[in-house]
Amino acid sequence: MLGQHQPAAISTQPDMSSIRITRLTANPDLPLPSRQSDGAAGYDVASCEPDFVLAPGERRAVATGLTFELPPGWEMQVRPRSGLALKHGITLPNAPGTIDADYRGELKVILQNGGSEPVMFRRGDRIAQLVFARHESPSLVEADAVGETARGAGGFGSTGR
Repeated sequence: MLGQHQPAAISTQPDMSSIRITRLTANPDLPLPSRQSDGAAGYDVASCEPDFVLAPGERRAVATGLTFELPPGWEMQVRPRSGLALKHGITLPNAPGTIDADYRGELKVILQNGGSEPVMFRRGDRIAQLVFARHESPSLVEADAVGETARGAGGFGSTGR
């Protein structure tokens, strides 16, 4: 109707146009996580720790000096960087690690050296990538049985090569 004001639609979707990040005292100066190309899904995140060496087979929780505030219904996945994996055997043993929307502690990245040589990490080195994703939280309902499928209980390579 001409001249009548229509109320704005109210969005029920969380706003993912921005994520709140807080710097801790250990990280007053390093760049915030960022994408390295326009098409990149992951945001590279850096170590804020003093230089250290990760020995072959060693695991270490590496501090970033950052905390995040994610909207409800979202998670932040922490994934390995492919270059570190290929060149040095550096991976994340829990990959992808999940940061829940209600977690407000410091982001620490668990690095593991799966290579045969020690690897030096310097303060500010990019150590992992962060990927943001929506998730569902369905109700789990106990049942006497689950429905059958053609595949059935076949797993671990049962569908072929």
